[in-house]
Amino acid sequence: MRAIVRTVPLTCHPATSSPAVHRIEVQVFRPSNAALTLRYTVFADIDRLLIPAESAPRRADKLWEHTCFEAFVAAMETSGYHEFNFSPSTAWAIYRFGAYREGMTAVTPVRPPGVSVRRGGDRLTLAVSIDLESLPELRKSAGLRLALSVVIEDTEHHISYWALAHPPGKPDFHHANSFALKLPADSE
Repeated sequence: MRAIVRTVPLTCHPATSSPAVHRIEVQVFRPSNAALTLRYTVFADIDRLLIPAESAPRRADKLWEHTCFEAFVAAMETSGYHEFNFSPSTAWAIYRFGAYREGMTAVTPVRPPGVSVRRGGDRLTLAVSIDLESLPELRKSAGLRLALSVVIEDTEHHISYWALAHPPGKPDFHHANSFALKLPADSE
């Protein structure tokens, strides 16, 4: 199987600008239908951001209330999707929705996502490996639709919302317009 690799920029929601953040980009790797790797890089005045301290990896809820890296992943042929949340602390959460903001259930995968964080100079990098093997509706899909996003909290507790695409109105990463990246499945 050939790996799918893309680098995509995120844009800040116009109502939530942050002078501390210069840009955010995400490298997307799909080495197989059973794996997805994301590398988020935030270029910023790092000392002006609230970045949770790294700790032992664990599942945690409400990570989106502070600095958080997110991926919403849907099979091409369904309205359901999974929400993945990753904190610089290495805490993570996975939720499944049956449709737009409906039927939210926590998911505990067989293999939790691997989260690593690097901080240096003017950048913060969070890389995550997601095992899709225990999420069969994503692994067996004809392709994936992704909504990639980041929530950044600065030292003044101002929150900015970054995404591949923003629907009209307030920030809403669950909205269908946000699923702007399509990754085809490849034969294995």
